Amino acid sequence: MAVLPKKSYSRIPDIIELPKLIEVQLRAFEAFKDTGLRELFDEISPIVSFNKSLELHFLDYRFDEPKYSEEECRERDITYSSPLWVKVRLINKETGEITEQEVFMGDFPVMTQNATFVINGAERVVVSQLIRSPGAYFSAVEDRSTGRILATSKLIPNRGAWLEFETSKRDIISVKVDRKRKLPVTILLRALGFGTDEEIYELFKDIDDNPDHPYIASTIERDPTKSEKEALLEFYKKLRPGDPPTMENATNFISGLLFSPRRYDLGKVGRYKLNRRLGFDLGTTERVLTKQDLVAVIRRLIDINNGKIDPDDIDHLGNRRVKTVGELLQNQLRVGLLRMERVVKERMSIKAPDQITPMSLINIRPL
Repeated sequence: MAVLPKKSYSRIPDIIELPKLIEVQLRAFEAFKDTGLRELFDEISPIVSFNKSLELHFLDYRFDEPKYSEEECRERDITYSSPLWVKVRLINKETGEITEQEVFMGDFPVMTQNATFVINGAERVVVSQLIRSPGAYFSAVEDRSTGRILATSKLIPNRGAWLEFETSKRDIISVKVDRKRKLPVTILLRALGFGTDEEIYELFKDIDDNPDHPYIASTIERDPTKSEKEALLEFYKKLRPGDPPTMENATNFISGLLFSPRRYDLGKVGRYKLNRRLGFDLGTTERVLTKQDLVAVIRRLIDINNGKIDPDDIDHLGNRRVKTVGELLQNQLRVGLLRMERVVKERMSIKAPDQITPMSLINIRPL
């Protein structure tokens, strides 16, 4: 269907040409096809079998041309889409055998030039979302009993566990992980390697200088642990009360919770915001938390409690961002790929090694 050129009947000439407002959507979808999909495949690649003998790597991918045109899809009540093919490599660690195949991963909806999708013959639009940007946010609340202003903070990732810091009227700084049980923040610091009281005091001695409100001393007094090992086990028991608290389980748990790219991701925007807020220069490639991030958040919290700096305006639009079609699609596809990863691991353990091929392992139904 031909698009007729617009004709203006206004008497006043246009001073500024109207921008192409759908360009944001078109660019976001192209970025998803070029880099977003690559990031998703890198997140799950390689898929390793339970006995570590098989590895499945996702290499290059390509889109074929759509089978039908937009107009034909509208007339036939079908989806305007392109077949997605992925080159997959299977490595058998025991025999050294390497098998490569190009696997069909399904028909992927294609965006039209009008920034719409044709789904079952009907034109649909993915609406962008205005969300709170990932990063660190600092606010202050008044304690009703004492009238003091007490600082709180939220460390919000793009994907992963939220960390919430708060100050009590007894000057104890606590942390909650994913809104679960609250524990003194010094337990988290000890678990990260700052094991002794002296090491923790050294981190904050230049800013925790209010004799009336010694935040670190009050928190250490409430902390039942005195070493890194004790803190790791206590942290694990608080967050996973039903599991046996062993050192290996505790170490793997905290590492996966905050420092594993597969489970925790600040995103480029989150890392950029965090760098600006905390005064770091880590670039946007470091997308997991660092020990320095957590220490800097606690330092800023103490500064707000002491009245040295102001809290943030949570409702400011500078703390919000637009999540476009590319990110929304990437988040949905990530869920499907993680389901597919579980299916692949199960098939690796069931099938005979000599009968396994990349095509026999991959089930595209979760996608």
